[in-house]
Amino acid sequence: MLAAERRDHLLALLAREGKIVAKDVASDLGISEDSVRRDLRDLAAEGLCQRVYGGALPASPAVADYAARQTVTPDGKRKVAATAATLVRPGSALILDGGTTALAVARALAPDLDCTVITHSPTIAVALLDHPRAEVFLLGGRLFKHSAVTCGAAAVEAARNVSADLCLLGVTGVHPEAGLTTGDAEEAAMKRALAARAADTYVLASSEKIGAASRFRVLPWEGISGVVTDVEPGHPVIRELTALGVTVLAAG
Repeated sequence: MLAAERRDHLLALLAREGKIVAKDVASDLGISEDSVRRDLRDLAAEGLCQRVYGGALPASPAVADYAARQTVTPDGKRKVAATAATLVRPGSALILDGGTTALAVARALAPDLDCTVITHSPTIAVALLDHPRAEVFLLGGRLFKHSAVTCGAAAVEAARNVSADLCLLGVTGVHPEAGLTTGDAEEAAMKRALAARAADTYVLASSEKIGAASRFRVLPWEGISGVVTDVEPGHPVIRELTALGVTVLAAG
């Protein structure tokens, strides 16, 4: 089988099965595992998969830059945001992560909602300027321009000095095996710091993140209260998450 044919086979398998197991592909095609691993390295370099131990998983399109992510599944993000916004109770304190889905949550909050919003996203702080009853606390630190959020040691230290009833957290990948992931190590650390300061943490996951994976793990399943997604309950990944004991809130 030619290299181009193997590539097409691997991409089709990834789309159909949601994962690639290198030893199984090598056995099926009668080639070495080293050949499969080389193919996977090439595909990963093009952003077409996320390599993991023993094979590969679908790469998340949510690792694109901030401007590009605003055009990815905007309707799904609005559905997720509308459902997530109902979790914010009057008089409560909310930690709102950065990202395009979190920004949609800020816009979905009732303009007259009396609440406290703690965020490390300047864009979210600006979006809440026209919410007169929302008290906004902006956590400082190094600005990570890819996601328009602050991160690093200063931001993590600031997060340790706040507490909230609820944290709404963004990730780039939600996969039963890879877990909750994102594309930057410091951003992952910041997300963990934020989640640790809330009584409940829900993950915001529009459809492009379901079944996808990125390089850095954020939290274990037991570290969250649930996942809010617009993906149908019958989706194979959602069924797997439910089997793992993960609470899934359907948006739509």
